[in-house]
Amino acid sequence: MKKKLLIRTLQGEKTSRVPFWLMRQAGRYLPEYRELRKQAGSFLNLCFNPEMAARVTLQPIERFDMDAAILFSDILVVPHALGQKLEFTEGEGPKLEPLKKINDIDFEAFDKKLSPIYETIRTVKKNLAEDKALIGFAGAPWTIACYMIQGRGDNEFTEAKKFAFSNTAEFDQMMEKLVAATSHYLIEQIKAGVDAVQIFDSWAGLLPEPYFGRWVIQPTQNIVKAVHKVYPDFPIIGFPRRAGMFYQDYAEQAGVSCVGIDQYTPLDRAICSFGSKVAIQGNLDPVALLAGGKTLEGEIKRILAAAGKSPFIFNLGHGIIKETPPAHVELLAKLVKAHER
Repeated sequence: MKKKLLIRTLQGEKTSRVPFWLMRQAGRYLPEYRELRKQAGSFLNLCFNPEMAARVTLQPIERFDMDAAILFSDILVVPHALGQKLEFTEGEGPKLEPLKKINDIDFEAFDKKLSPIYETIRTVKKNLAEDKALIGFAGAPWTIACYMIQGRGDNEFTEAKKFAFSNTAEFDQMMEKLVAATSHYLIEQIKAGVDAVQIFDSWAGLLPEPYFGRWVIQPTQNIVKAVHKVYPDFPIIGFPRRAGMFYQDYAEQAGVSCVGIDQYTPLDRAICSFGSKVAIQGNLDPVALLAGGKTLEGEIKRILAAAGKSPFIFNLGHGIIKETPPAHVELLAKLVKAHER
């Protein structure tokens, strides 16, 4: 069987076509998703219903013929499986009971709670075309800790940062346990059948030096080592959003196969800085996708030209905005697939 295009790129090959997938490609902008979400009754019900979650995972592949499906789930299922109460309120996002310490992890109970996620992976694999990759994922320890301590989403996570800065020893212990839980979770996803995994560090950009190295790079490096101990050379994408000047350090030290960059990072400079060390994924502004038309066409062409022949995966700089018309994603798919290099 020929290797999947996305996996070849993650392994550093220069392919004749750029593979593509989009963060949040299975979600609220699609009418077929909204219909299933209504049937499920709640977001968490949908995440933990393997049949429905598998259907959601496959919806964008069926509609846009992307090169990879990404597991439909949420990064906060990990604190949920660790025993933290979690709920998603319509229009408000996630709410958790604030937590500043993780007890010893009972991995048997952890896996029992997450078993529907593993079943979703097995169901998707049965129905996914052989040339399409399936991406699993988890939130990075820093980002998960932000939600666990703050108790909700926030643009600054001031309370979480204050706790981390004021109680570094206790926070380090929390991070160690999150590294163990995240590594285990990703290994179980690989065992269930995913072809690659992505580590989402959505709030990496909140940390200054030297904390970025301590709580973004080091935990990621430890997760990569733990995964590779069981599955050597398994492809891992790291996405430290808004890392800015620290992207190069992350690419050189974290041990990932590919670095996802946001829309604020010039692709040509990223390729010059660390494109010889890792594959790069990115970095269309989600608002350009929302705008569509000539703006979208121009940005797609600019990014593909900047990528040249380097190992590159076309994606967004962050997730699809829910108001995005599906027709704009259709145009993106058409332009990326037509591009030869």
